[in-house]
Order: sequence, then C-alpha cells, then structure tokens
Amino acid sequence: RVQVVESGGGLVQAGGSLRLSCTASGLAFDTYDMGWFRQAPGKEREGVSCISWNGGTTNYADSVKGRFTISRDNAKNTLYLQMNSLKSEDTAMYYCAAAVLVVTGYNRYTCGGSGYWGQGTQVTVSS
Repeated sequence: RVQVVESGGGLVQAGGSLRLSCTASGLAFDTYDMGWFRQAPGKEREGVSCISWNGGTTNYADSVKGRFTISRDNAKNTLYLQMNSLKSEDTAMYYCAAAVLVVTGYNRYTCGGSGYWGQGTQVTVSS
C-alpha cells in the first residue's frame, strides 16, 4: 500500500551536482520524519540526512555537510536531496525512507529508517 519511489540518480563527474527526489504515497507524508540513506558496495548502509516532519530539524552525516541539502515539499509528498560538489566517495545506492529523528543531546540527533523504503536510485560519481 505504501509506495516510496526515488528518482534523479545517474552518472556524474566529480564536482558535479544531482538532485534526488522521493515521492511517497499511501501514508500521511506530512506526519513522518524522512531520510536519505545510502549503501556502497561492500559497506554498511549509512544515514545521509534526515528532516523532521515539519521541516524544522535537519541533520547530515559529517561527510556530506556543506555539500548536500535535504528539503521536502509536503504539498507534493516529495522529499529532495540536493547534492553538490560530488565526490567519488558519494557513489552508492541512495534510498529514501520514512524515518524517526531522535534528539540524543544538545543539538545532536540520530535518525533511522522506520520500515518504509523506496527501491533506491543509483548515484555514480566518476573521477
């Protein structure tokens, strides 16, 4: 019933940009925290960025801070990830998911997927 669909991945040169989109249906999108996660071959899945249901809180992995920006358009049930200054290390399958964003300390947060995942979109950055 719940459908989460990512798009926007592709092959880009290092230093380039991509914007990923994620459209969700079958759930009350504007009540869910949402996140982007990625997994590269031979590596564990890692959180990239999360945004609270109302957009008031965001967090980013240290590796992408200053380069990636998460946003959402609740009217369109869509989540975005703007990726700039891409590096070869960003090569991975990127997944969108409903998430739980948790306060763990002063201005510190963790975020984990909550079970509603998209199929992923591949991002490949060439040098």
